Amino acid sequence: MPQLERLAARHAYLVYRFEWQNRAYFARYVPDRGDDYFDEFADRQVALLLEQDRGTCHFHVLVDDDGWVIGRFNLVDVADGSAELGYRVAERAAGRGVAQEGVRRVCELARDAHGLRRLVASAALANPASLAVLRRTGFVPDGEVDLGGEPGLRHVLDLTRWSPV
Repeated sequence: MPQLERLAARHAYLVYRFEWQNRAYFARYVPDRGDDYFDEFADRQVALLLEQDRGTCHFHVLVDDDGWVIGRFNLVDVADGSAELGYRVAERAAGRGVAQEGVRRVCELARDAHGLRRLVASAALANPASLAVLRRTGFVPDGEVDLGGEPGLRHVLDLTRWSPV
């Protein structure tokens, strides 16, 4: 069973590999991060860990039984009991409930370990699988958003009333 782990320096190569191998797949649903993302990956990883140490973000990786990262589940812009949830799952793990289980687990962590009361998440209208994951885990649609020039839908989850599905 895949394990959800807090991002640590030891995950750097695994996250880089995950992002590189799935770059084209992710670009079908969200804007590509560009070559600079990979060229500057080491510095970005250090910056993420510093943000996490400050408590403004909580980054998590989903690691399979062989030790490879198959998903990322992040809580960013943590403030006033709220955060934004972002996630992505490897193409080879898509369609198997991995995203839904990862979102469920990070929502539990957000509430129980980080004391958050509210999460916001957005998904592109062109990504029905991601929209379904949000709804199946209790998120409620809350308006349209622009996601890098693509239409999307913002969702909200009240963690004070939520129970794992």
